[in-house]
Formats: sequence, C-alpha cells, structure tokens
Amino acid sequence: MVHRIYSTPFADVYVLYVAKLERKSRDVAQLDQAIEWLTGFDKKQLAAHLANKTNFADFFNSADINPLAERITGVICGVRIEEIADPLMKKIRYLDKLVDELAKGRPLEKVLRR
Repeated sequence: MVHRIYSTPFADVYVLYVAKLERKSRDVAQLDQAIEWLTGFDKKQLAAHLANKTNFADFFNSADINPLAERITGVICGVRIEEIADPLMKKIRYLDKLVDELAKGRPLEKVLRR
C-alpha cells in the first residue's frame, strides 16, 4: 500500500511541525536539531529540501538515519512504532514522535536519546 504522505512535500508538513511547537512555546531551532539528529541533514541541506519541496519518500530515502533512532518507541497516531513494518513509514513516525516529545516539553537531550 502506498500512503499519500509519501508523495507529500516535506515542506508542507514541516510548517505544521513548526506551528505545533510555536503553539507550545517551544524553540523551533530544536526541531531542526532533531531533524539533523534523525536524518543527518544539516541546516543547509534541510533548507534545500524545504525549498525544493522534496517529498517524504525522497527526503527519507536520501537521509542517513541515525542508528539510535531504533530507541524511539511508543505510540504515535494510535500505532506502536516498534510494530510498523514499512521502513519508510517507520522513519516518518520516528520524526512525528520526536516532534511530539519536543511539543510536550521533553528536554532535547532526552528527545535525541543521549
């Protein structure tokens, strides 16, 4: 099954992540740090993906996923992350979980599994 999110531009969802963090009075720079930790994309690479409207599939397929990402566990959107079989969907849900944890006020060091 091909999910619609795979063809969605990452930039379209990034603005939603930013809005969520701003509503919770959280530092948006931490979002970029979390994305860099998860994907390996520095600020310049992230900005290029946002400007180019890279879709989720291409965004995550070109990422160098942090090996510690497997430590990201729990439920997101009603689904336990550990039980997601589709590797691309799992990466997307990893990012969703990081954003949720930041929005809930969890310290960045803990969000990044350090």
